[in-house]
Amino acid sequence: MTTSSTQGFRTKKRFGQNFLKDPAVPAAIIEAAELTKTDRVLEIGPGQGALTRGLLEEAGEVVAVEIDTRLTSTLEALQAEQPHLRVVWGDFLQTSFEALGLPEAQTKVIANIPYYITSPILLKLLHGDAIERAPIESIPEWPERIILMVQEEVAKRLLAKPGTKDYGSLSVICQYAAEITPVIRVPRTAFIPRPQVDSMVVMLKPRKKAPIDVANPKRFFQVVHGAFGQRRKTLSNALKGAGFEKEALEAAFTTTGIDPTRRGETLSLEEFAALARAL
Repeated sequence: MTTSSTQGFRTKKRFGQNFLKDPAVPAAIIEAAELTKTDRVLEIGPGQGALTRGLLEEAGEVVAVEIDTRLTSTLEALQAEQPHLRVVWGDFLQTSFEALGLPEAQTKVIANIPYYITSPILLKLLHGDAIERAPIESIPEWPERIILMVQEEVAKRLLAKPGTKDYGSLSVICQYAAEITPVIRVPRTAFIPRPQVDSMVVMLKPRKKAPIDVANPKRFFQVVHGAFGQRRKTLSNALKGAGFEKEALEAAFTTTGIDPTRRGETLSLEEFAALARAL
């Protein structure tokens, strides 16, 4: 496996480009992906192909989506060498698995993405809009697994436990939708150009069944967003501010035994679900 060289190539700030130069990182990603020759891989943001080459050695097919057409000669040369690589030019956020010709349920997603679009890409891959309206079990297809390079601070939020400063609505949404594990911490020195922050690779395995009893997903997420919408306020005041009636809240707190003076960041997924059911 080779790593990226930026010789003769000027990265663009608007694309959030930072290319890997440490071969240990692609190796760890590929190991976590547990690839076989029957696997299809969607790589978002292949850049100069540092990770792509390793994926091609292990997977049956790699579809790489790249927005920066200045990389055309590099990626098309790699595509000419590797018939099981298909490069698609465009913005992943503006496309779909269907348009890419990939069966979502049989695809592993691997990405070193620009940090400024981490949340939109995460929520797109985890069907963020759909799971806030309907049960997880009703989602017809999920990627088999998702492996992302994210800013270390974002990784901490994804992995955060209740009662910690990093725990928030993104923690709840992603932990509700997927089992999340850390893969490898990546220092800023592993990139060219060097970013201002350290990174972490995380793996998400989308759930086929909700980890908690959520009778009404819409109400569950109304409670979650309401509780985190005003973090400094008590749970009772935050939810009142989100539009819940005082009497309904008092009854729900009594039913669940949840102290209304607690703050949203102290509630577990199970407690959020219990409160939503009581409301």
